[in-house]
Amino acid sequence: MKQGQAKFQIGQVVRHRVFPFRGVIFDVDPEYANTDEWWNSIPEEIRPRKDQPFYHLLAENAETEYVAYVSEQNLLPDESGVPLRHPQVAHAFEQVQHGFYRPKAITAH
Repeated sequence: MKQGQAKFQIGQVVRHRVFPFRGVIFDVDPEYANTDEWWNSIPEEIRPRKDQPFYHLLAENAETEYVAYVSEQNLLPDESGVPLRHPQVAHAFEQVQHGFYRPKAITAH
């Protein structure tokens, strides 16, 4: 499989191209790195390619907050400027500008 360079970066706010949710990226896999069970649970007609970056998001929709795993082809930059309400965002990030968060420094003991 050919690996591509990630289009989005950690701390960037993105939204799903099809489904009504958005979130902040907290990790990136250069290509698909989840289970076969998860992959096969996606309907074949909308199943993304595995040979592209996949993003881990602190995600939210109108009803709830959760962690999502999304292919690059299904993400767009979120330019709404609305702060995320996901409770883990404040623990891991500081908002620095419209559409971007900076990871907080980790203190080791």
